[in-house]
Amino acid sequence: MKEQFDVLIVGGGHGGAQTAVMLRTQKYEGSIAIIGDELDLPYERPPLSKEYFAGEKTFERILLRPGQYWADREVTMLLGRRVISVDSAAHTVVTDTGETIGYGKLVWATGGSPRMLPIPGGALPGVQGVRTRADADAMKAASEGAEQIVVIGGGYIGLEAAAVLTRAGKKVVLLEVLDRVLARVAGEELSRFYENAHREQGVDVRLGVSVQAIEGNDRVTGVRLVSGELIVADLVIVGIGIIPAVEPLIAAGAKAGNGICVDHFCRTSLPDVYALGDCAAHENAFAGGAFIRLESVQNANDQAAVVAKGICGEEMPYRAVPWFWSNQYDLRLQTVGLSIGHDEAVVRGDTANRSFSVVYLKEGRVIALDCVNATKDYVQGRALVAAGLKAAPEQIADSETPLKSLVHA
Repeated sequence: MKEQFDVLIVGGGHGGAQTAVMLRTQKYEGSIAIIGDELDLPYERPPLSKEYFAGEKTFERILLRPGQYWADREVTMLLGRRVISVDSAAHTVVTDTGETIGYGKLVWATGGSPRMLPIPGGALPGVQGVRTRADADAMKAASEGAEQIVVIGGGYIGLEAAAVLTRAGKKVVLLEVLDRVLARVAGEELSRFYENAHREQGVDVRLGVSVQAIEGNDRVTGVRLVSGELIVADLVIVGIGIIPAVEPLIAAGAKAGNGICVDHFCRTSLPDVYALGDCAAHENAFAGGAFIRLESVQNANDQAAVVAKGICGEEMPYRAVPWFWSNQYDLRLQTVGLSIGHDEAVVRGDTANRSFSVVYLKEGRVIALDCVNATKDYVQGRALVAAGLKAAPEQIADSETPLKSLVHA
C-alpha cells in the first residue's frame, strides 16, 4: 500500500516547516508529512553563512523545532528523499527512493540549489556553494587550513561569508561582476558603504571582474579572471544566487516563469497544489505588482501562514511587507520594503558614524529603507512603507525628526 497524507509538504526549510506548524496551530486534524532531501530536521538557513559558520551557534541551536515537537504534533518526517515526479490528476508523488505517496493537498516549498559557475573547473573540490548544513560544514572544514579564500559574488551571502572569514584571520578576495556590491537589492549609497567597510577590514574587493575558469587538478588552486590574472585560492565560495527547485512541478504542467507561478493565495495552476518561499513567483504589491521571487525567511513564513489558512478553509491573500536582515562585522543591516524602481534615495544620518538609514522614494512615496545600526528607523519606517506614504526628502533626511512623526504628516 502506498502512503497517503492529507497534506504533503515537499521541502524541509523555513516555509515547509512553518506550514506544518501553522496547520497545527490552526487546529488542523488531518495527517501531515514533510518530505526533505536532507537527513536533518528543519533548521534555520540564515545562520549558515553567519553564526553557524563562525562557530557561534551549534546545529542544535539553529533547529526550527526540537525533534519531540514534530512527534508530539504528529507531523511525519520523511527525510533523506527527494520528489522526482508529481501526478496532479492522481494526487501522488514519486520519490528518488521509489516510493509513491498520495496527498489531499500538496505544498511545494523546496527552495532551490546554489547557482554554480558553468565554467572550466567549476565543480572542482574546494569550490563551495552555501545552501545546506553540509555546505556550511564543508566550507568550515576547508577554511580551517586555507590561507587565501576567494568569494565570488557580492550579494548578502558573499559579503557575510567574507566577514566571517576575515574575522577568522583569513585573507579574502571578493569578486563581483557588476560595478558595485548588493547591486540587485540596494542603492549605490549602501553599496559603497559596504565596499568600504569590507576594505577597511582587509578584504580585497574587486568590482567589474569576470571569472574565466577555476584552476586546479585534484583541488582548487586558483581563480583565473577573464583579464588573464590568476588569483591564488585554497577555497572558493560561490554566492551568486539560487536555481529554484521546481522541475517536477513544471513537468506536471504547473505554470512557471522565474519559479512556480502562484496567485494571491499561493495556489499554483495545478489542482490542490500550493507553492511558497524561494521557489514561488508571486505578484507583489511592494514591487509595483511585478511577479517576483523573494528569497527571505519573512516571505517563506508569511506565505506559509497563507497556505495553512487556505487549507483550513480561511482564504487570506498574501500582502506582507517584505523585510530582510544581514549581520557583517559590527554592522546590523535591517531592510524593509523593496527598493526596486526607486527614483530617489535619501541618506538619513551620517555614514561615518556607522549608524544611518537610506530611505528610497518612488514618485515621492516611501517604498523601502535600508537601516544600518538604526533599529528605531527600521521599526518606525515600516509604517511608512506599508502605507506608501509621501514625505519630503528634507524631512526624511533630518535625523532629529522621528520617522513615526511623518506617518500622519
